[in-house]
Amino acid sequence: MIVDDEKDFTTIAKLNLEMTGKYEVAVFLSAEEIVSKVHKFKPDIILLDILMPKVSGDEACRSLKADLETANIPIVSLSALDTDKDKLMMYELGIADFLVKPVEKDDIIAKIEKHCIEDKENN
Repeated sequence: MIVDDEKDFTTIAKLNLEMTGKYEVAVFLSAEEIVSKVHKFKPDIILLDILMPKVSGDEACRSLKADLETANIPIVSLSALDTDKDKLMMYELGIADFLVKPVEKDDIIAKIEKHCIEDKENN
């Protein structure tokens, strides 16, 4: 699941991931949608933009981590925020990992594989 308000980014990321033949990708352009849609889609991982209008990614992350059904889904932050303070805040929210925009397809795939494999090994 990709949640990011940058439509061009989500379109390209979805196409690149689905072209590998390994991923089914749901895209949402606002964090408002994530809380209601995550139960229906049941993602293995969430790529979440932090800086979004209305409901921010950190607010969505708090909601997901507070919900017993979604608390264990790994969340990888997608953000232009790159300071140690920003990263610490994200990790304190329960973010599993961090990608700094602009991000390459191979970096996204590496994070997905890392956290999906770790999640399966720990269950």
